[in-house]
Amino acid sequence: VARLQKELKLLAKDPLPSMLARPHPNNLLEWHYCLEGASDTAYAGGTYHGKIIFPKEYPFKPPSIMMCTPSGRFQPNTRLCLSMSDFHPESWNPMWSLSSIMSGLQSFMVESTPTQGSVNTTNAEKRQLAAASMAHNVKNATFRKLYPDVIEAHA
Repeated sequence: VARLQKELKLLAKDPLPSMLARPHPNNLLEWHYCLEGASDTAYAGGTYHGKIIFPKEYPFKPPSIMMCTPSGRFQPNTRLCLSMSDFHPESWNPMWSLSSIMSGLQSFMVESTPTQGSVNTTNAEKRQLAAASMAHNVKNATFRKLYPDVIEAHA
């Protein structure tokens, strides 16, 4: 928990470009992220919400990662198999931070490498999902509570 509190302060001082991450108000081990779709991809214009569940042993054990917003890349509300997730504790590095996890997730999102929790869709489908992403997100109470500023910016 101390490490996550430190990372929260670092994010407040030095925010990530086109990414936000905020802890659930009642649980510092549950973080919600908001990624903006990269402008030069089929995800452009999309806003993608997901969560990262940290184990009590963090940073010595990896978190589970999932995306809640349909993206055309990942199955919604399904744990993702990534090198920095709990699917691969053997490749986890305790030096990785929330920022490095988020950056890794964003770069993996624009790849097409199949993995547990990924889906295969066309670019047209990804663009449709990007256009519908904010409408999907505002139906989620946690998203509304954590990201009123994002909702307002897209209104």
